[in-house]
Amino acid sequence: MTIYPVLDLLVKREEKEKLLRQRSKVIWFTGLSGSGKTTLAVALEKALFGKGFLCQVLDGDNIRSGINSNLGFSPEDRSENIRRIAEVAKLFLDCGVICICAFVSPTEDLRNLARGIVGTGDFIEIYVSTPLETCESRDVKGLYSKARKGEVREFTGISAPFEIPCNAFLSIDTTDKSVEECLAILLTDISNRLERAD
Repeated sequence: MTIYPVLDLLVKREEKEKLLRQRSKVIWFTGLSGSGKTTLAVALEKALFGKGFLCQVLDGDNIRSGINSNLGFSPEDRSENIRRIAEVAKLFLDCGVICICAFVSPTEDLRNLARGIVGTGDFIEIYVSTPLETCESRDVKGLYSKARKGEVREFTGISAPFEIPCNAFLSIDTTDKSVEECLAILLTDISNRLERAD
């Protein structure tokens, strides 16, 4: 049996966007653990869904427990984690779906890896710039405490660096803002990037 490539035979992204009446994009939240990335991603998905947009959220819970369950937190595994996520996000993009990603993605190299896979024109980077002290005070999962005790190695912000993004489309500090206030900023700033497809 001969295997032939089918990419040229598939329904084009533009046709899928017309069907869904939306422009697909990848919205990539980056920031420290506890900064509010997933909270904002979920809130954004609900708000956009309420406006008739089809979205998919990707975050550590649904990626690390499934497709990337075999990866750890070494530099090599972090890179592979982001590579796989970006490839999955690109598949959603090609289906006309708005893909909302929430990952620490702590270095410029990792974020550029994702941007390169997705495509610069379709990649909207949101830096959740909440400072370490605030993130650590939230410590919902107890990770910062364990990192401080040396029980968690290579933990971003404590024993591994976080590089402030150079190319973020938008920066949001959640320290003194409610979810609703942050969401209003997000919707105002990205709405023109999600115009309806004709």
